[in-house]
Amino acid sequence: MTRTTEETLELNADVLVIGGGLAGTWAAAAARRAGATVILADKGYCGTSGVTATAGPGHWWIPPDPPELRENAIANRRKTGFGLNDAGWMARTLALTWESLPTLAGFYDFSKDESGAVQYRALRGPEYMRALRRLVESLGITVLDHSPALELLQRPDGSVSGARGIRRQRGGDWQVNAGAVVLATGGTSFLSRLLGSHTNTGDGYLMAAEAGAELSGMEFTTYHTVAPVRSTMTRTMSYAFATYYDEDGAVIPMPPGPDTMRPLARALLKGKVFCDLSRTSEDIRAQVPTISPNFMLPFRRWGVDPYCERFEVTLHGEGTIRGIGGLRVVSDDCATSVPGLFAAGDTATRELVAGAISGGGNINSAWAVSSGQWAGRGAARFSAKNGSASGGRPIGQASLRPASVERDIDLRATLSAIQDEMLSYDKNIFRNGGTLNRSGELLEDVWADVDAHARGSGDTRLKARETSAMLATARWCIASALARDESRGMHQREDRPETDPRFNRRILVGGLDKVWTQSDYGRALELAS
Repeated sequence: MTRTTEETLELNADVLVIGGGLAGTWAAAAARRAGATVILADKGYCGTSGVTATAGPGHWWIPPDPPELRENAIANRRKTGFGLNDAGWMARTLALTWESLPTLAGFYDFSKDESGAVQYRALRGPEYMRALRRLVESLGITVLDHSPALELLQRPDGSVSGARGIRRQRGGDWQVNAGAVVLATGGTSFLSRLLGSHTNTGDGYLMAAEAGAELSGMEFTTYHTVAPVRSTMTRTMSYAFATYYDEDGAVIPMPPGPDTMRPLARALLKGKVFCDLSRTSEDIRAQVPTISPNFMLPFRRWGVDPYCERFEVTLHGEGTIRGIGGLRVVSDDCATSVPGLFAAGDTATRELVAGAISGGGNINSAWAVSSGQWAGRGAARFSAKNGSASGGRPIGQASLRPASVERDIDLRATLSAIQDEMLSYDKNIFRNGGTLNRSGELLEDVWADVDAHARGSGDTRLKARETSAMLATARWCIASALARDESRGMHQREDRPETDPRFNRRILVGGLDKVWTQSDYGRALELAS
């Protein structure tokens, strides 16, 4: 049913998917194939928004035979993941990703290798997302483009029954009454200028927390990516061949292996850092335009040859995009603890497959493909069992319904405060208890002001809500980092440099007025041997 008033477009569906990136499109397709009527609402234009559309994503792509290939991959990841990931979830992700990608053959032109074998693992991001848009449309899914969601709807029994948002191009609001909702809104880099992440502001985390959901793994949010100064071009493959220099031209020593984030951050705290890619072999240079066609664009614009000339670099924070944290899932179909609410992709915690270190591009992409489909099917089943569109009330609070007297809040200053705590190398990469406590106190003061007084209106409504979502996310990240009183994976505490067996558990976090943390004692895990 469609009902349109002068200001609100009202629709009904069995399943509402919020987010039109990699996880959201797979979720919508899975829900529709399970027999549900589906509406997908995207903040941008489904098929071009989100981080996948700007990348060349690989996938965790391992054949099922011989079986030891996957067994070894899982065992190795268990070791590097510091015991916080789960072998069963990894096996399920590998299996479903392997089955799923070939089904796009009618929508995506897969390349072939020299022997003529189809290459399913690595895809071209822009074409991949266009293919998923075509898939969604072919299944008869209703797509609401440029329609960011602002808040969820919730029934008296606590179950989620849809969402409300705004129509940025057509004007007015939208409301979808649905039997179940999948949140696939991505993570957040706190607007760090990470390529493709401008629409990723943690909206799903805030909406879910207002419904009563909790998060997990939010301490694992310190990942930073190298990029040329003045650029958003965070495509990192070529930097495997980089040589770094300080302002005096001295080479900055780098440890063997791919992890250069911490030594680069230490150097950047001392001064400017420069780089060249002269160690890149000719065959790799020839492949870059195909693998990462946008990588050379800023250099061409500046008239710089990165293979011969030095250029200044910086680090962009990736927050929960290359980090691990997100909404806690409580069942195999990626349900959250709130009935009728499911999470997928970066919106859900990836500890289950990645552990305490970043999943990089391949595990993250495989997780998006798989979790999206589990969540979509789960939402379709929930809706079929419990009834589809039915009444619920909007439950958004921060920046929508202030707790006290409404007054103007400086959103620019609020964002600056968030970024200073979450993107500063000395506070986020090199953590310690004292700094974390100060960050937490500052963010609590900012939250108290925003929660009490902020209310977006007109053109500021979306920006105010996004700012509140990033602020809430920052508070959960800091609280989780304090609760994990050790160093593990990407979470490194300068004052607690050792890994402590007492923390072989996940850290749950939640709450808005008052943030809480607790160990997930129901999911105690042994470290991988």
